[in-house]
Amino acid sequence: MAVCPATSARSVAFRLFRRAAIAGGAALAARVAYRALTSRPPGGAKTWARTNHRGEPVTLLEGPAAAVGAGTALALIPGLPGRLRLAGALCAAGTAGVGAFDDLAGSGDSRGFRGHLGALTRGEVTTGMVKIAGIGVVGLASSALVHREPVDVLLGGLFVAAGANLVNLFDLRPGRALKVVLAHAPAVLAGTGVAGDLAAAPVGAAAGLVGVDLDEQAMLGDAGANALGALLALAGTAGLSRRTRLVLLLGTVGLTAASEVVSFTGVIQQTPPLRVLDELGRRPRDERPPAEPTEAT
Repeated sequence: MAVCPATSARSVAFRLFRRAAIAGGAALAARVAYRALTSRPPGGAKTWARTNHRGEPVTLLEGPAAAVGAGTALALIPGLPGRLRLAGALCAAGTAGVGAFDDLAGSGDSRGFRGHLGALTRGEVTTGMVKIAGIGVVGLASSALVHREPVDVLLGGLFVAAGANLVNLFDLRPGRALKVVLAHAPAVLAGTGVAGDLAAAPVGAAAGLVGVDLDEQAMLGDAGANALGALLALAGTAGLSRRTRLVLLLGTVGLTAASEVVSFTGVIQQTPPLRVLDELGRRPRDERPPAEPTEAT
């Protein structure tokens, strides 16, 4: 049966409207969560305080806010199957939870897979290794809610875990990891089925928080980067063919392996187009933040 052009146009318009609503809801929820968390930080502001690449103080509360924003939007998506809704909530909460554990309890002495595996061979279980294992479990559990076939569950779980780790590798400069997430916006608009709906949530959360990240007030940390990366991968594993998922998984693993020997920051700085995009909206490297106002005496 032929599809009426008017009906097809209405269907496309409704799909785009719904995804815009999801992204907008995620952005709003992330901003509200950020303001609530920073006004009353769990455990106190010092618990979440860190020093950025300039040696200036920032808060890690952006990460939990990003996960809350994306998770809230997924919970409110109209018409999304219950198993996918649950998979999205589990993925956001689980990866953010283990990421926050590493953010707050990690020492930073061991970095990357090689560093954590090296520590394990010496009998030391790092917080990073706990995070890696936790994300793997969350990835498999989320994938099991999306797929039935064991091979698809395994492939999806690996893809979710790899996506979570890859976005985290970019969280080394203000706005960089969020720009990686925002780069998926065209896929949200063009994607069909549930993949675009699921991806709209992390993209929206990233849009809602990119301002405070670029202003160097806050940073994603493992909690936020892992959650947004995992949700993007979950969208892919829910809506793409097995062959496409396998290709993307291999590419993601390849980039992760390359990060062990190649500096992403170095590559970006040496590639003019990437450097321009990376620095877009960011304070110049030699610019200092405005001085704190002082009370008149």
